[in-house]
Amino acid sequence: MKKIIALLLAMIMALAMGSTALAVNEDVEGELVIYSSMYQFVIDMMDEALKAEFPNLVPGNDGSFFFYGGTSSLITKIYGEMETGSLGCDMMLVAEPAFSLELKDAGYLQPIEIENPDTLLRFPYDEEGYWYPVRVCNMVLAYNPEMEADWAAKGVTIPKTFKDFASDPALKGLISMGNPLTSGTTYAAVASLTQDDHYGKEFLEGLAANEVMIESGSTALTKLQTGECAAIMILEESVLKVLKEAADAGNPITNLKCIYPEDGVVLIPSTVMTVAEEHSKNVNIEACEAVEKWLLSEEAQKLILNGYMHSVFAGMKEIPYESVDTDGLIEKDLGVDWENAFRNREAINTAWTEIVTTK
Repeated sequence: MKKIIALLLAMIMALAMGSTALAVNEDVEGELVIYSSMYQFVIDMMDEALKAEFPNLVPGNDGSFFFYGGTSSLITKIYGEMETGSLGCDMMLVAEPAFSLELKDAGYLQPIEIENPDTLLRFPYDEEGYWYPVRVCNMVLAYNPEMEADWAAKGVTIPKTFKDFASDPALKGLISMGNPLTSGTTYAAVASLTQDDHYGKEFLEGLAANEVMIESGSTALTKLQTGECAAIMILEESVLKVLKEAADAGNPITNLKCIYPEDGVVLIPSTVMTVAEEHSKNVNIEACEAVEKWLLSEEAQKLILNGYMHSVFAGMKEIPYESVDTDGLIEKDLGVDWENAFRNREAINTAWTEIVTTK
């Protein structure tokens, strides 16, 4: 009899263990589409993890949960869809919070309740639950350490600040950066650096006088390594990715390094948003809530770190490959007035166009 009871107990325990081994969110069903500006390799990691975590949730974009686009192109797409009152997605992961403020203001977002966000997160979030930070991009400068002496011999000092990057005349024709009209993170950096409490329009005037080259990050990195540029303004993650891939291939490189500007970095906490039910593609708020909560899980935040971005978790000591302490970066963050970036988007873009690109 004792043997039978023991056997039954063992069976019950085995069944219990088997049930907990199943995906936590196996009851989440329906279809889901997420608009995202994350790099494709990060999207691929997220896609794989979401399919494992939500086995009965259907990826709504040709086998993927994600529809990729640069932040500015996604914003343009969403503006067009807003004219019909219905978006082609259920959630969004875009590069800068200003657009979150805009969509909340327009009534296009659904609030989601996250447990204890004030202790969970070290970056701002919407207190009503309309958006939360998920990943943190970091705008920095970069240079080629192998050519620093060569540049010095030519009278060129590698800039240690954003101010010098834009204003040192010795850098004329030797600097490169992204386009704020197409890149959300570059827009956020320009919005920050041109605030009245930072450098104002003088920053743009300096860029114009220095004949800054406006190009993609990959092009800028190549020019930096070949000596066509002395310094570039770029996302930290773009530099770290190149360094890590080279190291993994057994060919570590020494001609590329980040500069964390002495006048401050620009941290850009990219947000997750759920589209209000009446405006969403698949009307699947329960799934959106589950995915949004998963994005603020330890598993998802580890993927963010693997994507060379910083975690939003308070107390998270891990950092992206070859980066520096996140809390230390927060202390020297120049900050972005996101309300200004939202309300004055057209004015900021116009100033950029008139001062920099028509120089």
